Amino acid sequence: MMMVFGLFVFELRTLPYQQLQLSRNWRHVKNDRVGRSAKWQYVGAGENQLTLGGLLYPEITGGNLSLGAVSTMACTGLAWPLIDGVGSIYGMYVITGLQETHQEFDRYDKAKKLSSHSRCSGLMRISGSGCIVLL
Repeated sequence: MMMVFGLFVFELRTLPYQQLQLSRNWRHVKNDRVGRSAKWQYVGAGENQLTLGGLLYPEITGGNLSLGAVSTMACTGLAWPLIDGVGSIYGMYVITGLQETHQEFDRYDKAKKLSSHSRCSGLMRISGSGCIVLL
């Protein structure tokens, strides 16, 4: 198991990802002052965005069924827990985007190669320290 997102398990048979990007932000605001230089103030954690990307070969790995399951989870609009294979808990995330590229078709118009990016390609963290993030 590579990662669990809600009820979906990322593994070699489903949606193995080759790239995981995590972007974390912290918010600072500028407060202008009369007759003095501006002051900066830390106002808390900002958005966290997780993006997963990879290539799928449906004859070997997951394909349309796995992508469909992730798409269905995104359509619910619910936040799901994200936990990696070593037990690190990332928090509650929603899927904000899913991009698919189908390539190398057979004679029945079935793609032999799929690339996907989730924000997860995009996951967004929506809980904890007022964070709002999107894989």
